[in-house]
Amino acid sequence: MLSQTDQALDVPTRDRRIWALVERQHGVVASRQLRGLGLGPPSIRWRVRSGRLHPVRRGVYAVGRPALDRLGRWMAAVLACGDGTVLSHGSAAALWGFGSEPPGLIEVSLPPKRRCRHSGIRAHRRTTLRPEDLAEYEGIPVTAPARTLIDEATRLAPRRLERAVNEADKLDRVAADALYARLDDYRGEPGAGALRKLLDPLHFRLSDSDLEQAMRPIARAAGLPVPETKAWLNGYEVDFFWPTLGIVVEADGLRYHRTASQQRRGLERDQIHLSSDLWPLRFSHWQIGREPTRVRDVLQRTAERAQAGASLPGRRLVTLR
Repeated sequence: MLSQTDQALDVPTRDRRIWALVERQHGVVASRQLRGLGLGPPSIRWRVRSGRLHPVRRGVYAVGRPALDRLGRWMAAVLACGDGTVLSHGSAAALWGFGSEPPGLIEVSLPPKRRCRHSGIRAHRRTTLRPEDLAEYEGIPVTAPARTLIDEATRLAPRRLERAVNEADKLDRVAADALYARLDDYRGEPGAGALRKLLDPLHFRLSDSDLEQAMRPIARAAGLPVPETKAWLNGYEVDFFWPTLGIVVEADGLRYHRTASQQRRGLERDQIHLSSDLWPLRFSHWQIGREPTRVRDVLQRTAERAQAGASLPGRRLVTLR
């Protein structure tokens, strides 16, 4: 039996609007949305009794059947916590496809003055969310990928964080270079420092002159003579070369977006140098500039092997330019 309010409305139009909303929201709807579309409280209660609406959270219903998929459960949690709520942290990472949420919990972020107390929902009250931090994916309000990674960086171990950044990049959620460029906007926020620590080495570059100045004392500490710089070997210009030892050092910037052709050329260079009985080594600019002890130790061990005759038999076949 319909209420007087329902009878006074264009019921077919109202019902079409409700169903369209439910489909967009993965099978769930909030009571405030139903009221906004003209369905009065008596009609809502009647639909619950008749099995058309199934309560899944306080003020939120599944429509038609009680079972919800993961998207429906996420949408129900967002609706249950009110306007301005977005999926965030681990749940947002899971929705975007580059992380996982805590077992048995859905995580959301709320405006600072809003409260949300629902079983199975972890609510984060936020004062720092900006318009660019918010997005919608699969019809669900959610923190944008960059904001999600910053939030996750507060609690992920370095290897898991690196995996999340790589996956977000691979899925085109946010390019690692774009994420790095945005970190200045989040200076001082929890998580931004951990991401910078992860990404700094991949974007650090020394000029040619600084690179040469940094390598000279490292080589000296390893017991090596002063190297030749910008020498041509086997048709390639190399950064450093010790002709008496056959050691070749290339310095890489390690940018995230190295193309497949760039990676292939790097492999081909090393293969050609190895087949010419040379010792090709690669160090990042970060290692040379910030981790000289590591570089010194590798150079020293390589030089010892070269001097001990650990290379292939015969003289090195070095093809100069």
